[in-house]
Amino acid sequence: MKNIRQKLVTLFRKGYCTPQISRIAKQCKEASTTIHYNIKKLEELKIIKAYKAVFDYKKIDMGYCAYVLCQISPDEYTNPSKIAKSLVKHDRIESVDICTGDWELILKVRAKDQDEYYEFLQKSISQKGIVKIKTVSSLKQLKTEFIPV
Repeated sequence: MKNIRQKLVTLFRKGYCTPQISRIAKQCKEASTTIHYNIKKLEELKIIKAYKAVFDYKKIDMGYCAYVLCQISPDEYTNPSKIAKSLVKHDRIESVDICTGDWELILKVRAKDQDEYYEFLQKSISQKGIVKIKTVSSLKQLKTEFIPV
């Protein structure tokens, strides 16, 4: 049988997942059609934005996780969304938050290891508008996407 593991992982990371309606119906003790109708309504109202698989990141060569605190330059300070929107395009960046305090952006980055993270940092995050960064490495993740590890 053909091994398409990497293709599936890539698609699942982008949100190509669907809810298991029969399992939800059984848990809620409701008909599958009722569950399906209500889920479609939640999707139409944009309450549900996407479905995503939750991975054991070490098993898909993305076991290194870092939180990157970014300080933006004073001339970009009035529009942090501009820099944030340019960063969300990178596959290694799992989340981008605009914040208050000493750091204007917090990024969650996944990579295979420190070397791959360093290379990614040099190519992608070191850009015009970001004047200072601080990396906080995750040593062990105990819960992700509401699921205990």
